[in-house]
Amino acid sequence: MYNDEQLTRMHEGKGFIAALDQSGGSTPKALKLYGIDESRYHGDEEMFELVHRMRTRIITSPSFTSERILAAILFENTMDRKVAGKYTADYLLQEKDILPILKVDKGLAPETEGVQLMKPIPSLDALLDRANERHIFGTKMRSVIKLADKEGIRKIVDQQFELGLQIAEKGLIPILEPEVDIYSSQKEEAEKLLKEEFFNHLKKVPSDVKLMFKVSIPTMEGFYSDLMEDPRVVRVVALSGGYSRDEADKLLAKNSGLIASFSRALSQGLNDAQAQDEFDKMLRDSIQQIYEASIS
Repeated sequence: MYNDEQLTRMHEGKGFIAALDQSGGSTPKALKLYGIDESRYHGDEEMFELVHRMRTRIITSPSFTSERILAAILFENTMDRKVAGKYTADYLLQEKDILPILKVDKGLAPETEGVQLMKPIPSLDALLDRANERHIFGTKMRSVIKLADKEGIRKIVDQQFELGLQIAEKGLIPILEPEVDIYSSQKEEAEKLLKEEFFNHLKKVPSDVKLMFKVSIPTMEGFYSDLMEDPRVVRVVALSGGYSRDEADKLLAKNSGLIASFSRALSQGLNDAQAQDEFDKMLRDSIQQIYEASIS
């Protein structure tokens, strides 16, 4: 059902996951942070072309290697584009020995009961079939928790597990990502309710199903250590959630076994105007810092 070699690498390998999956709504902000404002493109196609160039520059950099990076998360548009003449996932696998992961969610629904569920994902099965054709290792889908509302959190975890099992049936490793807002005044209590629901749902998951979790860096150090011990859990990874790279790395390093899956914190400091040597050095330093926090 699964690729055992890839599964072992994700479960046991040293490194972190690079999140390169900004989608339609977050792409303009990602480009602006990279030094490209909205005056430089007109319409979605030009915008996606520019962000693909940015991602290509990151992926093809000599600093971006499997020595520090286990996997990279891609947006659907990136999966369907090519890097150096190869589909992006094939380039990652064949040229970099880095596992490709696909973001499958279509954004967030309006907030109810202190949470934002995922919007419906039409034609998910067809997307998963394409992911298999493109040699994708796993998937990722994000929802958001704002308040410690027990019923709202239960609904979020219900949705994540329901879709996660559908994804697992296709032979892909689902990453469940119910993010707890780092600015929530109820963050610690929300995390407690969330983990309780994780274990309630895991009891019903068949023993041969493998999945991963992507969580906010917890308020309580080592909070997810027991989750990592479940034999169905391949890995627990952390998002940066709005922290700067220095803040995120400092907090991550206090949680043994928790590895990074950073987006903004990874690309922080990179700029379209940088000379290639400067760009590569900035990326190398960022990767090294995140790697060290992930293996602490």
